[in-house]
Amino acid sequence: MEKKKSLEKKYEYAWDKYSKEDLEKVFELNDRYINFMSKCKTERECIDEFIVLAEKAGYKNIDDLIKENGSLKAGDKVYGNNMGKTLAMFTIGSESFEKGMRILGAHVDSPRLDLKQNPLYEDTDLALLDTHYYGGIKKYQWVTLPLAIHGVMIKKDGTVVNVVIGEDANDPVVGISDLLVHLSADQLQKKLAKGIEGEDLNILVGSMPIEDKEAKSRVKQNILKILNEKYDIDEEDFVSAELEVVPAGAARHYGLDKSMVMAYGHDDRVCSFTSFEAMLKMQNPTKTCVTLLVDKEEVGSIGATGMHSRFFENVVAEVMNLCGDYNELKVRRALSNSKMLSSDVSAAYDPNYPSVMEKRNCAYFGKGIVFNKYTGARGKSGCNDANPEYIAQIRAMMEKHNVSWQTSELGKVDQGGGGTIAYILAEYGMEVIDCGVAVQNMHAPWEVVSKADVYETMRGYHAFLQEA
Repeated sequence: MEKKKSLEKKYEYAWDKYSKEDLEKVFELNDRYINFMSKCKTERECIDEFIVLAEKAGYKNIDDLIKENGSLKAGDKVYGNNMGKTLAMFTIGSESFEKGMRILGAHVDSPRLDLKQNPLYEDTDLALLDTHYYGGIKKYQWVTLPLAIHGVMIKKDGTVVNVVIGEDANDPVVGISDLLVHLSADQLQKKLAKGIEGEDLNILVGSMPIEDKEAKSRVKQNILKILNEKYDIDEEDFVSAELEVVPAGAARHYGLDKSMVMAYGHDDRVCSFTSFEAMLKMQNPTKTCVTLLVDKEEVGSIGATGMHSRFFENVVAEVMNLCGDYNELKVRRALSNSKMLSSDVSAAYDPNYPSVMEKRNCAYFGKGIVFNKYTGARGKSGCNDANPEYIAQIRAMMEKHNVSWQTSELGKVDQGGGGTIAYILAEYGMEVIDCGVAVQNMHAPWEVVSKADVYETMRGYHAFLQEA
């Protein structure tokens, strides 16, 4: 007798379906992800690494093709690089652009501390760097941690100086001090959000003076001397610098069973990495496939490298022109007929903090890629809210490819909320839904994800790109 199909939907653990060969693939992908996250801690570092890997996979720089009066055809691979902080990758399909594209869109920026333009100062024989935090952080989480400095300094002649301090085993680390508990009576009476103020997130970088006892700010002078000897820079070069303070150290296997990954910047580099990996698997698609990796999502997607810029629209026009299929109306049709996965993380259920989640509508570790019909806050303010017709198509894709998936909201209705780049792409009229990896400790210096979810998310993105 045929077994009766259950009418209930059960979200099964992805781990339960894996064969030995599957597990090897899960851990192999996550080993590469750990290496990527250990190396790439800024937007520029992420985009630089993705371009190196993309070129090895056959992607060509669109700027070079334009200069050479080149052309594109079905099966070709091309990328556009926007100021080193945004990347758009295209694998050209056999169908006309007018029929739409399949787009994966993630962001490569993460919450952090940025150095101010005039950051270096001395106070009571200590040298410090003044910071301005970027994105939504809990400020108290950033004190008494080993921190590293990553970024670029641009000299007046245009020379780019790459800076990484605190990652090599022989490098020093820096950090932010906190009060000892014995003297914290007043601090401990403050609300958690006020325990550490933004202007107190100053990085201690030195305490040794230069030899000249007659000099002023001798400790600061010594730090400038060290930086000049290593990087050939002076204090004025801070004005034209982009230096980010991030947690020092490598990403790690997490848990005694090594089933998870701990890293800085899972939000949203885990979805950037899995989108990129899925894109590399695409060969000769029917519809043009796109992976779009943008900057500035954590501060509203504004600026020349954020999703609100015209970069993506412009590069789509350039690609269509190289394919001999450009006019303004066709560009508009290509965008409105496209379908997109806004590849961004969701909050994972944490049994230490159950009160903020509604258990039937939240994401769990190990149950696969997470789909958020809407994000926003409270009354769905600022959300995209995907159409049910589109969600039905997505369900069919995941089932066809045996991808483990689940649905979620970002906490209880009145608890909070969040947003992604989904609503910005939806302005073109395309179908968009948020989906990605569930994360614990989101926006903390060290975040945690499940390796099974990383693997299933990559598989889900690949399934989406394949289904024209």
